[in-house]
Amino acid sequence: MSEVKVDTISERTAASGVAVDGVTIKDSGLTIPSGGTLTVASGATLNVTGATLTGLSAGKVLQVVQGTHSSVASTTGTVYVTTGLSASITPSSTSNKVLVTGYINSLYAYGGSPAGAYIAIYRGGSSIVTAGWFYSASTTAMSVSMPFNHLDSPSSTSSLTYEIYMKKHSGSTVVAQDQGPSSITLMEIEA
Repeated sequence: MSEVKVDTISERTAASGVAVDGVTIKDSGLTIPSGGTLTVASGATLNVTGATLTGLSAGKVLQVVQGTHSSVASTTGTVYVTTGLSASITPSSTSNKVLVTGYINSLYAYGGSPAGAYIAIYRGGSSIVTAGWFYSASTTAMSVSMPFNHLDSPSSTSSLTYEIYMKKHSGSTVVAQDQGPSSITLMEIEA
């Protein structure tokens, strides 16, 4: 094994940098060839404080959209009906995901025993997931603030509307937003 010790390595041709085993050092930058890997040893720290990172993908939040709804909605049926809470987002890539989060403020079931309700997340008028439910076998009325979340893979770059629906689990009536506004947040997550 040979070893070379120097204080400075300068490029031989102006603006072409210095290449070592395919890795180019040029203008205070380090370029690793396509298919190459930069490995940081176990226990080492890659300090990027104050740096601008580009070209990173997967997991970045690309856009955030929020919607609120405060009008009271109610149902006496076992078929899903809208709560009126919705928001729309247009993903920038078919491979990206949409994180749907929020809450129904004061979902209230009453008039029968047991009292309870379901909520579901709909996209484009179709149910994609039952997002939550509650019931109490020992009471004829129950009210909760119902959170929801779901990571959706819509495979679309069209405008997508997400809406929260509800139906009764039991009891006779379910009411949403009778104590204030509900909220939904949509986040496009880069795949």
